[in-house]
Amino acid sequence: MGYVELHARSAFSFLRGGAAPEDLARTAADCGLAAAALCDRSGVYGAVRFHGTGTEAGLRPLVGAELVLEDDAVVPVLVANRAGYRRLCHLLTAANFRATKGAARLTWAELASDNAGLFALTGDEDGPIRRAWRREGPAAAAVAGQRLLDAFGPGALHVELQRHLVPGEEAENHFLTDWARAHRLPLVATNGVSYAHPGQRAVADVFTCLRAHTTLDRAGRLLARNAERHLKSPAAMAVLFADLPEAVTNSVRLAERLEFTLSDLGYRFPDFPVGPGETQEGVLRELTFTGARGRYGAVTDPVRRQLEHELALITRLGFSGYFLIVQDLCRFARDRGILVQGRGSAANSAVCYALGITAVDPIGGRLLFERFLSEGRGRDGRPDWPDIDLDLPSGDQRESVIQELYRRHGRLGAAMTANVTCYRGRSTLREVGKAFGFPDDVLDRYSALFHGGDYQQTMKIRDQVQRAGIPGDHPRLPALLETCRLVQGLPRHLSQHPGGMVLGGGPLCDYVPLENATMSGRTVLQWDKSDCEDAGIVKVDLLGLGMMAVIQETLATSAARGEPVDLAHLPKDDAATFAMMQAADTVGVFQVESRAQMSTLPRLQPRTFYDVAIQVAIIRPGPIQGDAVNPYLKRRAGEEPVTYLDERARPILERTLGVVLFQEQMLRLAMELGGFTAAEADELRRAIGFTRSPERLERMKARLAAGLREHGASEATTAWLLESLATFALYGFPESHAISFALLAYASVWLKVHRGAAFFAALLNQQPMGFYAPATLVQDARRHGIRFLPVCVVHSGEHSAVVADDTLRLGLASVHGLRHSAIAPLLLARAERPFASVADFLARTRLNAAEQRALAGAGALNALAGHRREALWQVAAVHEDDELFRHAGAEDAAPAPLAPMTPLERVQQDFLLTGLTTGQHPLALLRDRLPGVQRAADLPTLAPRTRVCIGGSVITRQRPGTAKGVCFITLEDETGLANAIVRPALFERERLTINLEPSLLITGRLQNEKGVIHILAEVIRPLPAAGLPAQASHDFR
Repeated sequence: MGYVELHARSAFSFLRGGAAPEDLARTAADCGLAAAALCDRSGVYGAVRFHGTGTEAGLRPLVGAELVLEDDAVVPVLVANRAGYRRLCHLLTAANFRATKGAARLTWAELASDNAGLFALTGDEDGPIRRAWRREGPAAAAVAGQRLLDAFGPGALHVELQRHLVPGEEAENHFLTDWARAHRLPLVATNGVSYAHPGQRAVADVFTCLRAHTTLDRAGRLLARNAERHLKSPAAMAVLFADLPEAVTNSVRLAERLEFTLSDLGYRFPDFPVGPGETQEGVLRELTFTGARGRYGAVTDPVRRQLEHELALITRLGFSGYFLIVQDLCRFARDRGILVQGRGSAANSAVCYALGITAVDPIGGRLLFERFLSEGRGRDGRPDWPDIDLDLPSGDQRESVIQELYRRHGRLGAAMTANVTCYRGRSTLREVGKAFGFPDDVLDRYSALFHGGDYQQTMKIRDQVQRAGIPGDHPRLPALLETCRLVQGLPRHLSQHPGGMVLGGGPLCDYVPLENATMSGRTVLQWDKSDCEDAGIVKVDLLGLGMMAVIQETLATSAARGEPVDLAHLPKDDAATFAMMQAADTVGVFQVESRAQMSTLPRLQPRTFYDVAIQVAIIRPGPIQGDAVNPYLKRRAGEEPVTYLDERARPILERTLGVVLFQEQMLRLAMELGGFTAAEADELRRAIGFTRSPERLERMKARLAAGLREHGASEATTAWLLESLATFALYGFPESHAISFALLAYASVWLKVHRGAAFFAALLNQQPMGFYAPATLVQDARRHGIRFLPVCVVHSGEHSAVVADDTLRLGLASVHGLRHSAIAPLLLARAERPFASVADFLARTRLNAAEQRALAGAGALNALAGHRREALWQVAAVHEDDELFRHAGAEDAAPAPLAPMTPLERVQQDFLLTGLTTGQHPLALLRDRLPGVQRAADLPTLAPRTRVCIGGSVITRQRPGTAKGVCFITLEDETGLANAIVRPALFERERLTINLEPSLLITGRLQNEKGVIHILAEVIRPLPAAGLPAQASHDFR
């Protein structure tokens, strides 16, 4: 006897399902099911993943959903055809748009008005009939059933029976059976699946507790009584329903009527509007060759051949409208003075370059077009859409471009892709620990000790929780750890992707339900960007880069000061720019500012623009784990010969000295050495980037190995290339992406060198962004000769500004707690008449007491009061409890009887209220208390292996997976930055001190490798300086 499971929930039902949709699909196939339906609560969130995995496993993946009604009854529906799927998506979208997140409800009238193409089940204990039975008895259950029957009619309603071997269920089933027969409705058996296999019952129980805000001890009957809600084989279901075999048989019959799968989605990208007699293909061709003449001066034969090749493929695949829409969006941005630059694989396209979408010449750079677009097909036989990423200045300018797309295509025709946040690291143990009833202080300690980005493999999780305060012999510890293992990686909630945007040639809710985004004026769909790609839905990434905003502001400031900069024509051979990189003087710039990048720059010694692209790409997990970094640097320095395992690889690897650094090189090697076609190489690219399916990568590795051997590659070459492929799956950079980023990296360094004051002002105004906190940026700027004036209500504008070639004034927005809405009225009052005194200032500004105190404490009233305590005294004299007389007595207040703050007190207030100081670095004030502690600037003068002690504020803590447990700490003192290397054993011994102390003393041996200085830590202890303010630190990211 056959059986189809028609009612399964995945973890995308958010705290109602305990297994990933992929796990459900594989397990269903393993159970011998020919088909199964995923019915997640209020959406089709997991449908694409269920479809992809199910199809690969030989399972027919059916689509359904659980609909929540206005009375909180839940009706499972199954999709019969494309019209039914669209109706389902429209229903869910309508409910989502009028509700807050997670509270979408349909009305019964909506459900009944148009449900063609949908089959309904009567549901489980949350369904209308069983819910009424349990609350009010048979009569109420019959009324609920009639309502459901009236909504769907007898041809589309099936009475659902479930048996989970719990007391009382047979009485319900007898009622349902009798009611079904009385109304001549078919019975259908389901198992109301909540997880793939019985072992995941613990996940379902924990999720129930989290949903109900309780613990396992207190949950009582909220928890399932057994582990029966798992996928079962046809044979097991036949035994379970031996007395009602037709219920099992009907599951197969109903499944046969469900024709729709996501292969039938029917997505269409919008057309680009063209004039009478024009075609999209013709317009694209004209714009491309017009742009090419502007880019190249003359369209030479090599350029023409490449453009013709690309245009022919774009036309065959039907993508002309896509390129035109993206090109027009770039035009829109530039017409409004907004910087825009395409990056990623689009930079491999000469058409994109000619259209002004990208700024990289792929012909001159010898980039691989097939990395961007080919005739390869996805799993459903569709051509893969091109993927164009557009970088825009973060903030309002990017939002204006996003809103333009909404204006053009409407709220239903444009939407952001979702971002699936999963249970990872700390969040897993913290949430599971709550359900197990562990105290908050233990869970807080675990979170403080074990950061989310921390490399944890040097300490087993059992030891980690013991360190947090859970004894190793705690009776619940084994269950806690096993449940954490099962929960790890499951979806936790949905948010919106930072830039992925989808457009439709009709309402997007024809293809996927839409929801309100958290940010007003936006909509978000229920699938993430990988799901969209797998479903054949095209996206455009509109990514906000803080550095783009910094560059835009720097250009505007420079132009206003009579020093305009032509970004498109920056000299690519500026000696001062390369000197700054070679010295690793890169705090605040784009991409090459991290500790790892700074440690590599003096060794790589970039001298050309292409060197900058290599520098951007080389500090990535792929090259690092693939052991490409040191060989490349040694070959570049002449310390080892440049060799090639196969001479056919020489033209491909010559520019990178025989080392694989870029994805394009991997694809070219597969084509040249392994005989891959362009389409096969594109399939290899997708396998490298598809992190959700390791099996996909393994299949491609096997095909590549066979191709290499067939085309004469040696075993050594084959092994080397396969190992390189495995590491690139960890994240290897495309060359086109690296070159696009190199443009911004080079520009940011050039601006730091030649427009330093404007550049640092923009950096402060665009926070938060980058690797370093504002306090560190200010100290770095001061080391470059730039003066900083404090925030001042008499002189400051809203934002930090350049007031002289070498001088900045902090803006009012730098004061924490000062409302943005309060700044404009303040500036307007000052413009009408300068403030004459503190009393005058308080009388003419509408600031609350906390804002007044913050400005006084930050020194912003010093120009009116003399010093901070005097300003605080005058603010305190205001009668805050009487609005009519709230300033009475302020002018006549006696002078403050308090002495001015000491330098250390002023610095403490600076950090408390602005996060930085324009005064001395805190370490300078404490230097006389730190005998024997070396300054960062003095370290280059010391001999290697000298035992030294360094001290300072911690500004970065990093423990990347590529470092195998080593921790890197950066300390800042009044002279600069000092880096320490902490071995795994020492890190574990001093984990509490390292993670929680804001300032450290580190003793160890000095290492100096070609100007790159580290202290190999031996002893770590807190810096014993009372009152030293804590600085913001970039930790474990």
